[in-house]
Amino acid sequence: MTASARTFHFISGLPRSGSTLLSAILRQNPRFHAGISSPVAGLAHGVLAQVSAGAESAPLVDAQQRKALLRGLFDSYYSTLPGEVIFDTNRQWCARLPLLLDLFPDAKVIACVRNVAWVMDSIERLYRANPYEHTRLFNALGGRSSVYTRLEGLTQHDQMVGAAWAALREAFYGDHAASLLLVDYNLLARAPQQVIPLVYDFIGEPAFAHDFDHIEYDAVDFDLQLGVPGLHRVRSKVEFQARRTILPPDLFDKYSKLSFWGDRSASRANVISNQTAIPGEPS
Repeated sequence: MTASARTFHFISGLPRSGSTLLSAILRQNPRFHAGISSPVAGLAHGVLAQVSAGAESAPLVDAQQRKALLRGLFDSYYSTLPGEVIFDTNRQWCARLPLLLDLFPDAKVIACVRNVAWVMDSIERLYRANPYEHTRLFNALGGRSSVYTRLEGLTQHDQMVGAAWAALREAFYGDHAASLLLVDYNLLARAPQQVIPLVYDFIGEPAFAHDFDHIEYDAVDFDLQLGVPGLHRVRSKVEFQARRTILPPDLFDKYSKLSFWGDRSASRANVISNQTAIPGEPS
């Protein structure tokens, strides 16, 4: 099946915020294909670098050819994979909405979010759970020296959390925000039976009966090469598990303040809130 015969949507947002869980749920629908982060975004960046201003071959490739090349990337990558509706996942898609919506005008972007302090808590837990791994999440030895240096490094704009946060903020306040839906991890984990139908409404797909007690997904080889076993492991039952943070109070407070999407007054983005997902529950 060619890319032109398929519907494309995109999953993006913050790390450790439910994108793998969302994909694991969606892929229960036999019409859907979803998974962990694909290489398509990186391939698209590489192709554009070869044919854009400053590259030797740039004068030989006009804008329409560049568009055709990128459509061809999607077509080639997904040519052997099943599904009429494709959800391609990458945290940087939020920074490429003009490109995506020119390639696929009807596409929607689902951005998974979570209080940034809990994102940091989750990453720190994975780090501490693998003390014999030299994880690739950090660039230098000094960056691993304490929880303070680890989290500070992750928030740099070219690193795991900082890059995704900046891309999400760009999309949230950008011209194409109406094509964006923010899904909070806590709501998805606590009330998937309310949240998932709202996702279906947003993308314009008919309802499907999901089984939220039997959701399993893992990417063992991918996680091992990062040195972070369990990074993309999804438990069988979708449920919220409350816990105490392992972060020092000053760090938890600092990173909680980065969760900007609570104020939607300057954005046209769609956000699944407590009021839309769980009527009557206090925010």
